[in-house]
Amino acid sequence: MHIVVVGLNYRTAPVEIREQFAFADQELPAALRQLMGVKSVLEGVIVATCNRTEIYVVVDRLHMCGYFIRSFIEQWFGVKSEQFAQHMYIYEDDRAVEHLLRVTCGLDSMVIGETQILGQVRSAFLKAQEEKATASWFNRLFKQAVTLGKRAHSETSIGESAVSVSYAATELGKRIFGSFSGKKALILGAGKMSELTIKHLYAGGAAEVVVANRTLARAAELAGKFNGRPCTMEQGFEYLREADIVISSTGAEGYVLHADRIADIMKGRPARPLFMIDIAVPRDIDPAAGEVPGVFLYDIDDLEGIVESNLEMRRTEAVKIERMIAEEAADFRHWLKTLGVQPVIRALQDKGNHIHEETMNSLFNKLPELDEHQRKVIRRLTKSIVNQMMHEPINAIKEMSGGKHGNEAIDYFTRIFALGEQDGSEASEESDRAAALRAQGTGSGAAALPVTLAPAGL
Repeated sequence: MHIVVVGLNYRTAPVEIREQFAFADQELPAALRQLMGVKSVLEGVIVATCNRTEIYVVVDRLHMCGYFIRSFIEQWFGVKSEQFAQHMYIYEDDRAVEHLLRVTCGLDSMVIGETQILGQVRSAFLKAQEEKATASWFNRLFKQAVTLGKRAHSETSIGESAVSVSYAATELGKRIFGSFSGKKALILGAGKMSELTIKHLYAGGAAEVVVANRTLARAAELAGKFNGRPCTMEQGFEYLREADIVISSTGAEGYVLHADRIADIMKGRPARPLFMIDIAVPRDIDPAAGEVPGVFLYDIDDLEGIVESNLEMRRTEAVKIERMIAEEAADFRHWLKTLGVQPVIRALQDKGNHIHEETMNSLFNKLPELDEHQRKVIRRLTKSIVNQMMHEPINAIKEMSGGKHGNEAIDYFTRIFALGEQDGSEASEESDRAAALRAQGTGSGAAALPVTLAPAGL
């Protein structure tokens, strides 16, 4: 079996491509169910954020895996592969594991070291668990990734300088206005990104912040944290006549602000510029609005170079995290290698218990005069002998199975203890399971492959 990730992100695809492959939160359960119906897919997790869409799968074979995932993407989004294949990447086995660990730690983010992605990966994993789309491999790997992400931010200083997307958005605003002092801001959407943005706006001296949301209660909840003013989305559009700054992050599937509406509003305020940042994917604001006189429109891709001054320190801390990632990846590889030894150990224990039980029955038949207390003492002591005899061999095979010749060690262990010679079908099934699990620990460790050229290619 193999771990594969197929995806696109801000490095490989511009926002106009990424927005075509954005999974809405309410769509994820159905998407996961459809993904689990794809041939060869045994486990699956979908990570969908404004900067990336990634599909993680455990597959029983690499051959044709890319084709099957490509077909899933085509069917779900209704987009032909010719339109997205060049923007996608595929990583396999060790490279896929390392990629997930880097993503969760924030090292693969547009703003290096940002923490929001940690929560997004965790949520994606929990949603996949709810849909029964994960099993032993991803339950282990994603829990390990989330734990590492927490360690990365608690044990290093990578998150100390403010370089989030929301920070970058407000920094861009300062470049236009010089200062937010006396400025009025309109926030479209009431999610986590909007909350962080409001914090930076007030820190920069904004006079008033209005929060517009489709659900007024959510707008009121967020605005109440900052003494802001809540309103409905339609009321927010009217407030455009007063606002100096608009920052939008609604999660809507299409444009919430069209160019013609913005053009009408600007006719009533010809001497006042309107600074707009669209940090949503898919985009909230019609790109044509940027051509309206007096409108300065930027999208999330324009923010990439804003916070370079704070990134050097984060890059230094990232070196420490890279070492942590290497250790975690090695730990996961070791876990995979030792996974196949568990059925063999269980088979030895079952065989020992079976021999012990048969011996006890024979002994008690030959010594019927023994009372119940004597039988319990004999059973306990002889059971202790069996367990002690198995203890060292079990510890030895655990250690050897994680080594370079782990598969051979397990085979020898099986033959030495004649574990394939137990009576009944249960022993045979146990042996088959052991062989299958040993095979799982032999991933290729392939590096990143161009999607159009990979053997498992898209």
